[in-house]
Amino acid sequence: MGAPTPGYRPSAADGEFGLIARHFARAPRDASVRVGVGDDAAVIAPTPGCELVLAVDMMVEGRHFLRDADPEALGHKILAVNLSDIAAMGARPRWALLAGALPARDAAWLAAFARGLYALAGEHGVDLVGGDTTSGPRNLCLTIAGEIPAGEAVLRRGARAGDDVWVSGTLGEAMLGLAAIEGRVALDAPVRAQALARLERPSPRVALGQALRGVASAMLDVSDGLVGDLGHLLDASAVGAEVELARIPRVPALDALLAGPARGLALACVLAGGDDYELAFTAPPQARSRVEDAGRAGATPVHRVGRIVAGSGLAVLDEHGRPMTALPRAFDHFAAGAR
Repeated sequence: MGAPTPGYRPSAADGEFGLIARHFARAPRDASVRVGVGDDAAVIAPTPGCELVLAVDMMVEGRHFLRDADPEALGHKILAVNLSDIAAMGARPRWALLAGALPARDAAWLAAFARGLYALAGEHGVDLVGGDTTSGPRNLCLTIAGEIPAGEAVLRRGARAGDDVWVSGTLGEAMLGLAAIEGRVALDAPVRAQALARLERPSPRVALGQALRGVASAMLDVSDGLVGDLGHLLDASAVGAEVELARIPRVPALDALLAGPARGLALACVLAGGDDYELAFTAPPQARSRVEDAGRAGATPVHRVGRIVAGSGLAVLDEHGRPMTALPRAFDHFAAGAR
């Protein structure tokens, strides 16, 4: 997947190239991959009439995941977060490149990581075509390439005043799981298990993203929290929005917390918890039936939560229709603390 670190002398069995051959060198599933893992670079053949869509995400131990995180879940998640970016453009995922720094040559850890990665790759028809490894603090970085018919990418900048604001699935459950890990909230066992599953093994909305192509006027994935991410869409489109808290889809456990002394935590989960990797998008009111059809086609519930307005900024209305005066902050990679 890449050149060895200068001065490093791996054995054939457990060195860099041995580990790559054992865990990541697999026959391409698709004829578009002319040359995959094992050469200096990959060679792929894009589909005629399509444009490439590229995204990259990094996950750093202590920042995005805990030291004792399940490696199989990490393999799933490093691909899932990139698939979510591809979904937000309405594209079809095709190829991936993986780079990683690892603190030790741990074959069991790598086997589990590869198992999680390839299981999700198989679900979405993604081929791993190359990458790089080195020694160092655990840091995982995946680049993904997808395809979309020329000119059909759904961008952030297409929202217009009068459009509806929609979100997919439910929001806040992944952050609720993190709060449970950190001891900030006590959850019943089934609720905790489901929240941790959302945190550790998100389901990227790839089919929904493709179904919304030509329907959504603007779209992005909720990776850092609805308040922050929707704000990016509003800035790109030069519009404002009103969102109703009561309409934002969430699990019953969060409804219960919103009604009690842990309301602040619940608001942070719903409005600023991003690891659910849902889609937020806009569409004209006359497209409501087409949006609902897209939700069915993508096997994902979609919920209308607000509207785009002229001007700028985001207003969130509470359960009584009053604008909330203070909103929780979205995740910031350069702020203190870890996700």
